[in-house]
Amino acid sequence: MELKEIFDRIMAGGTATVEEALALNERYSTDELCDAADEVRKARCGGRLDTCSIINARSGHCPEDCKFCAQSRFYATGIKEYEIVDTQEAVDAALECERRGVRHFSLVTSGRRVTPQQIGRFCDIFHRMREACPQIGFCASMGLLSKEELQTLKDAGVRRYHCNLEASSDYFPTLCSTHSHEDKIRTITAAKEVGLEVCSGGIIGMGENLAQRLRLVKECYEAGAISIPVNILNPIPGTPLGDTAPLSDDEIVRSVALMRFVAPEAVMRFAGGRARLPEKVTERILRGGMNGVMVGDLLTTIGNSVDDDYRMFERTGYEL
Repeated sequence: MELKEIFDRIMAGGTATVEEALALNERYSTDELCDAADEVRKARCGGRLDTCSIINARSGHCPEDCKFCAQSRFYATGIKEYEIVDTQEAVDAALECERRGVRHFSLVTSGRRVTPQQIGRFCDIFHRMREACPQIGFCASMGLLSKEELQTLKDAGVRRYHCNLEASSDYFPTLCSTHSHEDKIRTITAAKEVGLEVCSGGIIGMGENLAQRLRLVKECYEAGAISIPVNILNPIPGTPLGDTAPLSDDEIVRSVALMRFVAPEAVMRFAGGRARLPEKVTERILRGGMNGVMVGDLLTTIGNSVDDDYRMFERTGYEL
């Protein structure tokens, strides 16, 4: 199938299948794929870059065995551990994000799920942040919660719930044995049922192939995610994936372009791992399908300078 045929269908409101995207990967150059993906992004999503930032609201002590995660109690990674972030620290971080024009701010916790008592504490923090920062949208990432617990978060002012699928349904069981892809889908479904927006993506470079990478994005999109974070594995010493060979820059660029074809209207969000990429590669990705970025520091690793990011966004032609 020709790129023009698939491109025209997507521009008319359709989408590409994973199989079609794989066929395009075999036939077209990186620039051809990126240029087409950028046109799709402009037509289906517009010219605005969506920004978000996070704070690690509960660190470590995680009972899950995800092979990529520094916060699992199964692995010795030397991270700082604590139960609940200080309220004023969270408020100050949200204020700084609002000052810089960041659109979304999220409390992200480690663990399978937070307890009902912890949800009450976190709701208090959300209330404080809402009072201090009326212009920013608040998100939560607190594990495999019930519909009632998700409603409680919404009542506290949370607008969007984050629950990464992490990997495609056929690859995820090789990375984690303590919860399932179906567990995550149930949480995403419950979040939508109470009226929350959904943010769900995953990590690339964990040993999956391109088809599995694209299936991950397609599954997130079909589950209803309007924001799809794309993390590049940052191998953490002490985890089972600590020695994983990195993806090449070109493979990352091509993967993102193809993701835009299978999820044409999503905010495809550049998240963890991009700090290792040369600036010109990052700029090509932002002109090749990506239209969202997580700014600032990440959960257990250092992110990018917000000021440097904003200068780069302007160079690549985005509205902020």
